[in-house]
Amino acid sequence: MKRKLATTLVLTTALVLSMLATFSAARPAAAAYDDPDTPTTKWPIDGVPTSYNDNVVVKWDDELLQTIRDNPGGTGPTITARAIAVLHTAIYDAWAAYDGTADGVHYTGKATGTVNPGDKEKAISFAAHKTLTWLFPGRAALDVDPSPDAVLGEFDAQMLELGYGLNDTSPPATIGRDAAQKTIDYRGTDRSNQANGYADTTNYQSANTWDKVNVAWKWQPLCVLTAAGVAAKRPHLPPAGEDCAKDPNDPTKPNPHYTIQKPYTPHWGNVKGFALDAAHQHTPPQPKQDPTEVATALRETSNLDDTKKVVAEYWADGPRSEFPPGHWALLGQAYSRKRAHSVDTDAKMFFVMGNALLDASISSWTAKYNFDTWRPATAIRHLYATKKVTSWRGPYQGYGLVDGSQWRPYQAPTVVTPPFPEYTSGHSTFSAAARITLTAFTGSDTFNGQVTIKAGESLFEPRTATHPGVPAKDVVLRWRSFLDAAIQAGTSRRYGGIHFASGDDHGRAAGSTIGYWAYDRAKAYWEGRSEQLPPLP
Repeated sequence: MKRKLATTLVLTTALVLSMLATFSAARPAAAAYDDPDTPTTKWPIDGVPTSYNDNVVVKWDDELLQTIRDNPGGTGPTITARAIAVLHTAIYDAWAAYDGTADGVHYTGKATGTVNPGDKEKAISFAAHKTLTWLFPGRAALDVDPSPDAVLGEFDAQMLELGYGLNDTSPPATIGRDAAQKTIDYRGTDRSNQANGYADTTNYQSANTWDKVNVAWKWQPLCVLTAAGVAAKRPHLPPAGEDCAKDPNDPTKPNPHYTIQKPYTPHWGNVKGFALDAAHQHTPPQPKQDPTEVATALRETSNLDDTKKVVAEYWADGPRSEFPPGHWALLGQAYSRKRAHSVDTDAKMFFVMGNALLDASISSWTAKYNFDTWRPATAIRHLYATKKVTSWRGPYQGYGLVDGSQWRPYQAPTVVTPPFPEYTSGHSTFSAAARITLTAFTGSDTFNGQVTIKAGESLFEPRTATHPGVPAKDVVLRWRSFLDAAIQAGTSRRYGGIHFASGDDHGRAAGSTIGYWAYDRAKAYWEGRSEQLPPLP
């Protein structure tokens, strides 16, 4: 018995030591830093967490998403989509320099001489580092190094974790920097107005004001609560006579409890795309002014159960999240981990998906500001004023009858509805475009992913000392296919009172077409057929 016990202890000890060795080996041997992967996503995909074993393409994609989550005021859906495309185009071009067939998009040089193991990964990392530093210069010197005499940014720390010296002048480092610079040169004049904080270049003016619908069916900027207003437990709409913009106690100061939405990136339809080179590719069909759609939206948002609430919250992708384009980058990361993708596979997969997301942003925002349609919040409040409707009454207050002018959707009190027109749904367009590129690239729509929302984990109605919160018990969202995920993303915006059915449906149709266009163009690059393509728009 003692001999068996001793043998068991020896085997157990050997197994533990083996596991520790494996775990240690998974960490970069040359790394001087352990760069934290924060801030993380609120609800990670089950079973495929961020790992030291991630390839460098996924690592840099995750570095971008961390930056997006930490910079809500300077990003948003369109800016995020462009950042994903810019990063992964530079990464792709650095990778293509080491591939015997692939053509680069902006950088067309090739590695010469002796190519050592790891050179390709090094070039990719230097391309990513330079590109991200250009996209987010504010994160280039954050003093993340614990030593007293160093000032390093987030992207520097990632390089050091990977074992790369920041002053490396080797051929792969040079290739990476050159690939990044070519992408930067192109995107620096793409009409996004990055140099001026992406400020509007079209002088867009809404037809309606926050307190008056001057033109029915047109977008209205809303008056929404600030964080201070939520903390002060102010009503979700200002009391009669209170100006949303001015402090009622001192009209020379802004109202501390409310703020008026500012239209987000109205100029985005002018941004250079990837596979959009004809006017018809930018704009979906004319939306109809149909009161039945408003009635449908009112019905779809009434009395949501916990599962529908969770769906609305999980896909909401508001501030401090990855936003809708980044959400699909997360799904791409999960798929890469599930299938143990190589650097070569992911350099191409994220390249095509990223550029499809960019084109989706351009198409959807072209429609949004061309058609300038109102959101359900405006439509219901306007058309059902003086009538009793079923509305969410706010956190922990359930649903009940209110005057239509007081209707509110199941959304964060400081958001209510996004600050740009409704048609088409960005969620639906982004999701359909990403789904098509992933399906076309991998040759299969199968995903088999899921996420678990634990009881009481709601963002809008979390568990408190006096309330069990939402959901009452764990909810698991499962997606057998990428199509399942795309459909759920679009439907979530209808549950959440953000979109009408046509905005969802037409966004899905536009996104699907965009996905095919992007895939066909990207494939021509990695198959070495770029000379057959028209010039980039």
